[in-house]
Amino acid sequence: MTPPPNRAAGRLSISASLKPRELMTDTPRLKDAWSVRVLTLFPEAFPGTLGLSLTGKALEQGIWALETIDLRPFGQGRHKNVDDTPAGGGAGMVLRADVLGQALDMAAIGTPADRARWPVIYLSPRGKPFDQSMAQDWAKADGLTLLCGRFEGVDQRVIDHYAVQEVSLGDFVLTGGEIAAQALIDATVRLIPRVLGNHQSTQEESFSEGLLEHPQYTKPAVWEGHDIPEVLLSGHHGQISSWRKAMAERLTKERRPDLWRAYCAAHNRDPDEDQEL
Repeated sequence: MTPPPNRAAGRLSISASLKPRELMTDTPRLKDAWSVRVLTLFPEAFPGTLGLSLTGKALEQGIWALETIDLRPFGQGRHKNVDDTPAGGGAGMVLRADVLGQALDMAAIGTPADRARWPVIYLSPRGKPFDQSMAQDWAKADGLTLLCGRFEGVDQRVIDHYAVQEVSLGDFVLTGGEIAAQALIDATVRLIPRVLGNHQSTQEESFSEGLLEHPQYTKPAVWEGHDIPEVLLSGHHGQISSWRKAMAERLTKERRPDLWRAYCAAHNRDPDEDQEL
């Protein structure tokens, strides 16, 4: 006799919920932990790489918290539509204002109204370029809300009404904002005390002082005929510090003239000095 089919092996039924989904819910959240809320059509994309390595460990320990808010349940009509054709015509689709408005209202529950304490960000190629100073400011805030766009973008009225800050990861276009959101979150979370363990490492890396980071070396002392610079093996910490600073300045001047000019202006230096640096 043939056994009846195992219905449990069939397609699972997934019900949408308007409640934000906190990831790593079986772990503690420390009091006043830095939090981020992500509005997305693809909540399953999170935590992604944020759940790995030191950021993932800190997430498990409750040092920071990550919540996703699925945009689909806010959709309109029988098919839960979240987008519609652009006003005035044109290709593609635009995320609806009424859908995003409801989602942003939910994301705002329990958060301070002061945007300095809780910025609301839309990942957009037309936004202000993301940099280390932004990550430093956000890490000092209580938390952050990120809106991940799709299709041709979002209704401008939402950006205006909610005073949403547009931020760009660079001069290129992604299919959606989820990858960019993870990059911004990672850059911010690693600056939260106790996440990396060694706070000094964040002070010595690229952009922390407006300079690119100096070259790094480790064992073996000789590899494929290439030696570690002798000064790094000298044990003279003063000389090592000076060498690293000089190399950081040289690399910044050669590779990022824009950063070099800004660094010189901040330190009252002539950007054209030290031609032999």
